[in-house]
Amino acid sequence: MKFDTPAGQNPIDQLKVVGRPTDRIDGKYKTTGTAPYAYERHDAVPNQAYGFVLGSGIAKGRIIAMHLSEARRAPGVLAIVTTLDMPRLGRGRMNAAYLFGGPDIQHYHQAIAVVVAETFEQARAAAYLIQVDYQQEPGKFDLEAEAPHAEPVASDSGEGSGAPHEARVGNFEEAFAAAPVKLDERYETSDESHAMMEPHATIAAWNADKLTLWTSNQMIAWGKGSIAKILGIPAENVRLDSPYVGGGFGGKLFIRSDAVLAALGAKAAGRPVKLALTRPLIANNTTHRPATIQRIRIGANPDGTITAIAHESTSGNLADGKPETAVDQTRLLYAGANRLTALRLAHLDLPEGNAMRAPGEAPGLLALEIAMDEMAEKLGLDPVQFRIINDTQVDPEKPERRFSHRDLVGCLRQGAERFGWDKRPQEPGQLRDGRWLVGYGMAVGFRNNLLTKSAARVRLDGTGMVTVETDMTDIGTGSYTILAQTAAEMMGVSLEKVTVRLGDSAFPASAGSGGQWGANNSTAGVYAACVKLREAVAAKLGFNSAEAVFQDGEVRSGNRSVALADAARGGELVAEDLIEYGDLAKKQQQSTFAGHFVEVGVDAATAEIRVRRMLAVCAAGRILNPKSARSQVIGAMTMGVGAALMEKLAVDTKRGFFVNHDLAGYEVPVHADIPHQDVIFLDEVDPMSSPMKAKGVAELGICGVGAAVANAVYNATGIRVRDYPLTLDKLIDKLPEVV
Repeated sequence: MKFDTPAGQNPIDQLKVVGRPTDRIDGKYKTTGTAPYAYERHDAVPNQAYGFVLGSGIAKGRIIAMHLSEARRAPGVLAIVTTLDMPRLGRGRMNAAYLFGGPDIQHYHQAIAVVVAETFEQARAAAYLIQVDYQQEPGKFDLEAEAPHAEPVASDSGEGSGAPHEARVGNFEEAFAAAPVKLDERYETSDESHAMMEPHATIAAWNADKLTLWTSNQMIAWGKGSIAKILGIPAENVRLDSPYVGGGFGGKLFIRSDAVLAALGAKAAGRPVKLALTRPLIANNTTHRPATIQRIRIGANPDGTITAIAHESTSGNLADGKPETAVDQTRLLYAGANRLTALRLAHLDLPEGNAMRAPGEAPGLLALEIAMDEMAEKLGLDPVQFRIINDTQVDPEKPERRFSHRDLVGCLRQGAERFGWDKRPQEPGQLRDGRWLVGYGMAVGFRNNLLTKSAARVRLDGTGMVTVETDMTDIGTGSYTILAQTAAEMMGVSLEKVTVRLGDSAFPASAGSGGQWGANNSTAGVYAACVKLREAVAAKLGFNSAEAVFQDGEVRSGNRSVALADAARGGELVAEDLIEYGDLAKKQQQSTFAGHFVEVGVDAATAEIRVRRMLAVCAAGRILNPKSARSQVIGAMTMGVGAALMEKLAVDTKRGFFVNHDLAGYEVPVHADIPHQDVIFLDEVDPMSSPMKAKGVAELGICGVGAAVANAVYNATGIRVRDYPLTLDKLIDKLPEVV
């Protein structure tokens, strides 16, 4: 199905199943421990052995020799494959680092061997018996030191965020110099880890020359093509199966070393191999969100109208890596006649920087939305009003291109009212609650809506059961449920009459999970397949498909009604189709918006920061399942609090690795850190987006919320911190005197 005209009235608009707050179908499996995650697929294939990955002990240089004799003699060892056993393997889709092969070391903990043994403990013990001779070379590990040498680069995150190396509209320098009110500040964000609950894990099995991977991966079609390319085998000989993914946040968008080394280990051992990366390897062997150094300049008239805005960002990565696209949202979010955005990339020999939830916007808004607050203060304006003054309904770089639907102002006004923004102290450091300094902060959230083709297969059997098959993944996002809701709405049946099968590369290729594109596109793919199935059912039952109504398990037209199941009495009906898009997204800008509001308390003696309550008001098209969408947003808000207050991969700038590479040293927020969160979705649809009239929402919740926390801390204390995370050492010696 080609979607190239705005969506009109269609069966989804009935909203009998879609749009209802529905419990997640997979919830009972998650809560009872029966959901089959990759490492626990004991049923998948018999006689599984265990693999353990050895990572490089240096960050830059070459391996001269690897001494394996002691490891080979260790109990239970079945096979050892080292990086010296083969030339460097190719890279899969969007990998910046090489995952295996050859003597050259690009980064610390790059995989250099896999040991296969009868038990996990035996594989781990043997791996640590391998002696490695290195020729170490000096590396570049300090972004601050390398930033002056950073080169201008254009970049595309692959997730809807991107920018040329420099984009200009008007004459920024001239307008900024002439502006009556100016801001020119530097902001820093830290390297961050995905820290998902489920590690990267794979079970690999060979059947002659055919490879099956039961793995934890967000993008099945990408992964299938990548593993085939890396291993040099035909794609048709590869199958990926990933029905449940225990968190990804972008860290599992692409094939990582667990899949490659499980496959190599299984081939060498002649047995299926199960392998999971340890926490240190997740931090140093896979990917992370790169740190940034950002400069923001804003010029405005006394009435608050922005006349000049510039946002420049520098980040670091491996030689073939990309920069963090932190300036993208600034190109679209606020009006201003004179504009400048620029990206620069420094070469670092740290582990690969790549996609993490809302790449670009998440760190970019951490800076931009503090800058907007600082500018509002200079102007003597309320921060909410300052943002409303500079709202735009058109792309500021291309004024002829309107937004398909933009109600940022609605988010801000409703959020301010619901949060009680009028009670915010106008002067920082004025509100107390016992020993706590209390502050209110707000920020804007922004994330683009990305359209990508997505396919599905739908079956109808003689009992009236509808089965959906697509390689779409559920990474904790509720994909099983919204796809079932879509099929139920389209075919006129209850949810109990729908089965959803996901994550198998044998199924039609979907949009996959990432960049908040999954829900809208994958449901649109199921919609397209159901349109075909409806036509087949109507033809089988002798109805005009244009007039047939599918409702309550029946097909009706005029005075005639027939049970849906009757269409498949003579045999199963199967329909397959995909959604693919025309140029609607080129004609109008499709984006999502949020207003974030946060109240914090800061201990007046210790500078301990406590989030007291949070509110997000989101405008993101039709919400397909308000219950699971709310869960996605509050999870994203929680990640935003982590970025604001605690999450930082500490770099050893001498040895080139992330020191706090486990969940003891890398702190993330827990339930006790955030007592109250609320989410409001504006009632809207966007017919330009898809037949579902929906847009993504899962990453919108992280965009801007960290800045709302930082702005609240400033309102509580009068201390402006521009270096994330806002740890207490950056506040304690500046706190006001305790009264």
